[in-house]
Amino acid sequence: MLHKADKNKLRKKRHLRVRNRISGTPECPRLNVFRSLSNIYAQVIDDVHGVTLVAASSKDKDFNGYGGNVEAAKAVGAAVAKKALGKGIENVVFDRGGYIYHGRVAALAEAAREAGLKF
Repeated sequence: MLHKADKNKLRKKRHLRVRNRISGTPECPRLNVFRSLSNIYAQVIDDVHGVTLVAASSKDKDFNGYGGNVEAAKAVGAAVAKKALGKGIENVVFDRGGYIYHGRVAALAEAAREAGLKF
């Protein structure tokens, strides 16, 4: 019997490896990304105090359309950057959440950079 690897379990292992190296501080919080099949979520987190400073997702009320494509990721990236800049956060460290830097994750990151976040 063949054993098929659980992709989410492998992603969580990759995420733990990344999280051992990066951490969000009050001066430079962590921009975390989670993507599901139909939505994408982004949070700016201060790991020292364990607080989410800013969050945006494709399930927000001001978001229209399907949340599982690149255009949605760009909109969420721009929204999280706008909210972060509104709270005075300019510099963040990017946490790709164990996903490869490709497709929706890369689109979210590029949109956040274009909107003014530095990472």
